[in-house]
Formats: sequence, C-alpha cells, structure tokens
Amino acid sequence: MILTTEELIDYCKESMDDLNIINSWGETAIFYNPGQHLKRGIYVATIKESDGKNDSSSHLNREGVYRLNIGVNKETFTKRFGPLPKRASAGEVVDMGYDFSTLDEFLPHPVYAWMGWICILNPSAEKMDEIKACLLDAFTYAKNKGKSK
Repeated sequence: MILTTEELIDYCKESMDDLNIINSWGETAIFYNPGQHLKRGIYVATIKESDGKNDSSSHLNREGVYRLNIGVNKETFTKRFGPLPKRASAGEVVDMGYDFSTLDEFLPHPVYAWMGWICILNPSAEKMDEIKACLLDAFTYAKNKGKSK
C-alpha cells in the first residue's frame, strides 16, 4: 500500500514541533521554524507531485506518482550513498548512476543530492519506519542549523 502525502504530512505535524508547512512552487514544503522568526524556516522535507523545468528525471507527471524529498545530514547521506556528488548544471541531474524514476526505493535526490538530500517515490507503508528515521534525522539537522543562526 502506498503512503499518501497526507499521511506523511500528518506524521510530521504529530511528531515534530515548530513546523511551517507551505504549498508553493508545485510542492509542499515542511520547514522547521521555531517561533516563526524566519520567513519560511529551515527545510526538513518536501513533497513534489509534478515535474518542473529543472527537475523532471523522476517522471512525476505519471498518474499518482509523487516524491518525498528529505534533507538528511551529510553523514546519513554518505553512509547510504557514498560521497556527496558534484552539483549538477541547471536542468541536469547529479551524476550518480541511479534511475531517479524508480518507485518505493530510497535514492539520492536527482538535483539536490550535492546538499545531502535523499528521496523516495511513492513510498509503501512497509518503508514507514525508515521514512520516520530519515525525517527525524532531517528535523534534528534543521534544528541544529537553526541554533547556529
């Protein structure tokens, strides 16, 4: 069974404090923003439901396909995928040899892997424990970044 975007957002709302959830740029962004002092906040995750001009490698325009993007810390990323790749040129994907349209598999983010982002398309309920761990990692990472601001 595929998790719905609503289930993922509800999990974040129930499990994390000081969130700011904004729908813009064709996606739902989940920010950490204690006291709402920042304009939007510090990214934790996003949910993207359609291809964009510079991000179409996941083929999100397929019916019912979405991508959960998670901003984990760099150590978590490198344990899973190896060294951070070089930043891709506009409209290109990172050079890591993945099929970024694969469903229900954790992948480096096709565009933002160079910043340590990971993703999963149409995650199944069986992946929820792993998703929770990644979201908690991203939330903790965002909180730590917020302390340095």
